[in-house]
Amino acid sequence: MSSMQSNSSANVSFVRPATFFINGFFNIPHAKYYYVFLSLVYVVTVLGNSFIMCIIYLARRLHTAKYIAVFHLALADLCGSSALIPKLIDIFLFKHQDISYDACLANMFFVFHFMNLQSLTLLVLAYDRLVAICFPLQYHAIVTKPAMFLIIGVMWIFSVTFIASMVILITRLSICRSNVVNSYFCDHGPIYRLAYNDNTINIIMANICFGLLVCMPLILIMVSYFCIALVLLKIAQGVDRIKAMKTCTSHFMLVAIFYVPLLGINIAALATFIHPNARIINNSLTQTIPPMLNPIIYTLKTEEVMQSIKELYKRNKVNTRLLQSKRLNTKGY
Repeated sequence: MSSMQSNSSANVSFVRPATFFINGFFNIPHAKYYYVFLSLVYVVTVLGNSFIMCIIYLARRLHTAKYIAVFHLALADLCGSSALIPKLIDIFLFKHQDISYDACLANMFFVFHFMNLQSLTLLVLAYDRLVAICFPLQYHAIVTKPAMFLIIGVMWIFSVTFIASMVILITRLSICRSNVVNSYFCDHGPIYRLAYNDNTINIIMANICFGLLVCMPLILIMVSYFCIALVLLKIAQGVDRIKAMKTCTSHFMLVAIFYVPLLGINIAALATFIHPNARIINNSLTQTIPPMLNPIIYTLKTEEVMQSIKELYKRNKVNTRLLQSKRLNTKGY
């Protein structure tokens, strides 16, 4: 009888708020201009990533395992920005800062899932460069299109399972201290810190998420580039070395843009207090700027992509002329 009473009392004390209030910046005047800036970033992100996806789809020379991964990175960038920025604009520019409990968890899932896919795809591209430079003769036998589709499929299964588990564990928390989320979206850390009951498992999951999905891919990417550097040092001819290095520069730039700010703010947070406004600016730029720059870097820095754009432009020009001549012939007839 006593256990039933304690269970019923536990159920009564369990609190799940109907809505969360996304707080955003603390006392920053004209903060709306920052959100306008992010909306412009989103427009460029949509155009850039849609463009690179169309080029890869239309250009036959890009129908390779490497560009399947590049296409997936563009898709993850596009979906990640779409999960974050439109909702952010709705919250802060249109003053809809109250968000329902279920919608908040859904927002959390999609933002973290696509950010995770971006990180893992950068690791896959590092693996592609490692095989291409260290095992050039076996490259086409190892990095095949079926193998790349399999890797991407495993990435999706792993990411969905892990992020869904992290989000589901939020539902076991009794949130009664406040419903104010001190972030710019439904962020995992600020929400589990609102819990009245034990949130140890949520803290563990957050640490595992950071270690497994941010630090581990970066460590493996650095190991890949260390191996690539050793091989490049053995190449006798300088021209071949420069040519091999050029194939890595665009990817290395993407890695630096994505990981350096992310690691920097987390390492700084361990050493000193970081104002919430500084954290919001850093994290929001880390999540929005790389997806905008990735297609630009891949377009300008990758010779194959530039060549494919030129070929598609010439083909389109020829087709336009043929169509015009047909119309003139038809009119003349």
